[in-house]
This record gives sequence, structure tokens and C-alpha cells, in this order.
Amino acid sequence: MIVVTGATGNVGRPLVRALVEAGEEVTAVSRRDGDVPPGVRHVRADLADPQSLGPALDGADALFLLTPGDFHAHGDLDKIVAMAGGVRRVVLLSSVGVGTGRHRPVFEEAVSRSQREWTILRPGGFASNALQWAEQVRTTRTVAAPFADVAIPLIDPDDIAAVAAVVLRENGHGGRIYELSGPAPISPREQAAAIGAALGEPVRFVELTREQARAQLLRFMPEPVADATLDALGSPLPAELGTGADLRQLLGRPARPFLEWARRNVAAFR
Repeated sequence: MIVVTGATGNVGRPLVRALVEAGEEVTAVSRRDGDVPPGVRHVRADLADPQSLGPALDGADALFLLTPGDFHAHGDLDKIVAMAGGVRRVVLLSSVGVGTGRHRPVFEEAVSRSQREWTILRPGGFASNALQWAEQVRTTRTVAAPFADVAIPLIDPDDIAAVAAVVLRENGHGGRIYELSGPAPISPREQAAAIGAALGEPVRFVELTREQARAQLLRFMPEPVADATLDALGSPLPAELGTGADLRQLLGRPARPFLEWARRNVAAFR
């Protein structure tokens, strides 16, 4: 049985679906109630309260770990991994920022010293981060963001889920770190244009200052994470500009482009 934390989010939801379609028994874990496919057991639990995970982990042999933003400040992944007594395989959704030194490797270290078969996924920027603009696009057909013409590859969360499904189910990925990214760099201004193309009407772009963007991020991110995120968006390092070689190797196809993601999620912007 495979346990998926963050099971109702942008990565967890398609991951649960992919595992079910592959015939796996799945337990979906989330903080709140959420829709899950028929036959999937749902457990409400919070990673910040490791004891709440106990019922979900009973009988599990694989675990997908997705840590929420506030877990960085207060969570203890060592306790969670220690509780997963019967679990032999752990897959952690980390960040390319760990590999570039922008983020501390605390969670990766907890998983790698667990003496279980572990795999770490390090995605770059998520295409779904564009959903933060959904309300302003719906109401004013405008996108406001910093670093208008700085382009980085963005990965479709469905692609992350597809990779996670492979490494959770297949042998041969133990001790591996996979860096995942989109097929080509795309700037915020170009993202706005792609959303407009999906809608079939123009979307105007307005550039924010770094300070304005930071104030917005601090509403839902700890300060160090917000600053590291802005550094990556404004001054990407070479390792943050890769274009999905690991994903192509694992899935046998290229990463999906941002425009495809925008078309699939266009209802959020209407």
C-alpha cells in the first residue's frame, strides 16, 4: 500500500489518480477533507502532528512525502520517518533550491539517513504557481509579477506526479536524486501571454518591484523561503535553468509546456 501526503494538492491529486489507474492500493492523506477516487482510503492528518499519521501508515510499504510551506518552520521529518516502521520506500518532494544551496537540506538529510530505500525529487518552479494570478486575471485580465523578462523552466505538477508514480512503484531508484523541470524557460510576461492565448483574449502584464512581490509572498511563506524564492526567480543559477533531462529519462517523453498547462486549467482564469 502506498501513502500519499498532500493528496488533495496540485501534485498529490494527480499522483493518487495515477497510482489508482496503475492498480495500486492507495491511502490519501491531507489536512482537510477532499475528493479522492473511488476505492481510495482518505485519512485526515497533519505532518506537523506526527501522531496523526499513525492510522495512515499502518500497513504501508511506500510513502510519498510532500511537506507544506509552514512545515519548514515547525516540522520534524525525522519523527515522521521514524514512525513509518513498515515502510521500505520513501519518496520526498524536495526542491531544486536544495541542490543550488538556496534552501537548507534538512528534509533531504532526514530521509537519506532513514536506512530505507529513498528517492528525492527536486522540481524547479511549478506551472501551477500561475494560479496565484487567477483572481486578477478573472477580474481585470491582468498579471502582476516581478522580474518580467527573467525566464526559467516551469514544470507541470502532473509531470511531477507522473515521475513520483514511477519511482514509488518501480525498483532501481533507491538513493537517487532526480532534478525535474519544464521543457524551456518562460518569463512571467510570456506566461501572461500564454494564459491569454488559452483564454482567447489578451492578458496585460504589470511588473512588480521585488519589495512588492516579497510582501505578497510573506503572507504564506516563511521569510527565508520567500527571499530564496525571489532570488531564484530574479537571478536563476545555471542549475535552475535545466530543461527536464531526468524527466525525459524517467517518462520517455518531454515535459509538458506551460501553454498546455494553461489550456488544461483555463477555467480557473475565466
